Parts: sequence; structure tokens; C-alpha cells
Amino acid sequence: MSPTTHQTAPTRFVEAHGVRYAYRRLGAGGEVPLLMLQHFTGNLDNWDPALVDALAAHREVILVDYPGVSSSTGAHATTVAELARQIITFTIALDLKRIDLLGFSLGGFAAQDIALVRPDLVRRLILAGTGPKGAPGMHGWRSDIAEHARAENPSGEDLLYIFFAHTETSRAKGMEFLGRLFQRTEDRDVPSSIESRDAQYDAVLEWGIPDHSALQRLTGIRSPTLIIQGDDDLMIPTKGSHLMAGLIPDARIRIYPDAAHASLFQYPTEVAEEIEEFLG
Repeated sequence: MSPTTHQTAPTRFVEAHGVRYAYRRLGAGGEVPLLMLQHFTGNLDNWDPALVDALAAHREVILVDYPGVSSSTGAHATTVAELARQIITFTIALDLKRIDLLGFSLGGFAAQDIALVRPDLVRRLILAGTGPKGAPGMHGWRSDIAEHARAENPSGEDLLYIFFAHTETSRAKGMEFLGRLFQRTEDRDVPSSIESRDAQYDAVLEWGIPDHSALQRLTGIRSPTLIIQGDDDLMIPTKGSHLMAGLIPDARIRIYPDAAHASLFQYPTEVAEEIEEFLG
């Protein structure tokens, strides 16, 4: 039997509090699974297969659609705190007592909250392309990024503009990523809706309201933390990662060169190796 991969893992469902969560599990090994939380409007098929498969070679990986997004039912969260509670409910439904947690972008916002309100749940924390609540430069996106991120029918060009640096070398890596992204042909996830997009943007805006005191929350994160970002993130300022690294008590930071928002998709092999070393 062929091993299960990101392209072949079946979509499963679990119900909790009236919500039917869509998720996928793959990989094996280790006692602590890695739960991965997706970016703005992202679904199960928006993860880079190269990254997911490299991580799943060493451990169990769990991907999930947020309530109201793509194949999950339920009400859309309009704040990050609400989104974090929804994911905690999902972990309870799967009887996950201890997890490693990777949050990308909006998923990284939720991951910070989860690590704070359920410190015993999160063994190790990975924050990729994300930023801290209330920090400077976090209150919404610049106009060109917002235009591409909030497109009614997002295209590959929209993803390239947001996720990759505006250089020939980074865009070339972006084209490779797009080629991997659409390889799955069966049991694909459904696109996220306009309603879920707007609810998530409300959550992004609420998270980014300037609030210097909110930064002190980071000092309460007890999980060892790995912070990953590109050196020229146009969506979430890279300086926010340095801020998080200085405030989270046990944090390390890795900034990837010639990269923007999705450094983990531009450097999937290198990022997977960095994560595996950190988790191991």
C-alpha cells in the first residue's frame, strides 16, 4: 500500500458543539501530533504539499478548516479569541491532550491565543509569517496587499503577489509552489466563501488595533517557540517577528532571505528541517 501523502489523505469530519469540522491526518511517529492552522481564507488544499509531506515523514500532521470555512460548517469567527476557542474545541473533539502547534499568518494569531489560554495543551509552538496583537503596523494591510488578498475570485497571481517577494528569484519559487498546489485532483476542498473572508478580515483588524499593553501577553507564553518569516513580508511586517522573539521567554527566530509572507512555501525543505530539529 502506498503511503498516505498530502495529495491522498482523505478528508474526515468530526462534530463538536454543532460544528462539523473538516480535517485531514497523515504521517506517523512520535507521541505528539503537529496541528497546523491556516492563513487568511485558506483551506486544506492551500498548504504546500512539499512542506506537509516533509513534516509528515517524521510525525503525525493534522490539518483543519476553521468553522464556516470551506468544508467545515458552523459560524465564522470574527475575532481571533473566538477562532482560538473553536480550535480548542476541535482538539477536544479529537481527544488531543498534547499537541505541537504551527500557525501561519492568521493561524499564527490564533496559535498565540491557544498557547496562552491552554498552556498545558501546546508542547511547542511555531509561528510563521505572523505578528503580535496590538503591534505597530498590524491594523489592516496596505492597499495593494488588501486588494489581492480580498479578491472575490483569488488567482495564482494574487497568491504570488502576497506570498512571494517581488523579485525574479522569489517569483520563480512561487511558480513552483503553484505547480504543487494544484496537483491534488480528487477530494479537493471547496473554496472559502466571501462571508468567511469578511469575517476573517474583521478578526485581522480587531487583532491589529494598536495596543501596546497587549504585547505583554507574549511574556505569558510558556511553550518553547520557533518564529519563521521572510525578510520582506509585505502583509505582516517582519519587524513584528523580532518583537515576538524578544517578548516570548523561550523563543528562537529564523528569517529567510529574498522572501515575503510565505517563506515556509518558498523554502519548504529548509523550513521542514528547521521545524523537525526544533520539535525533536
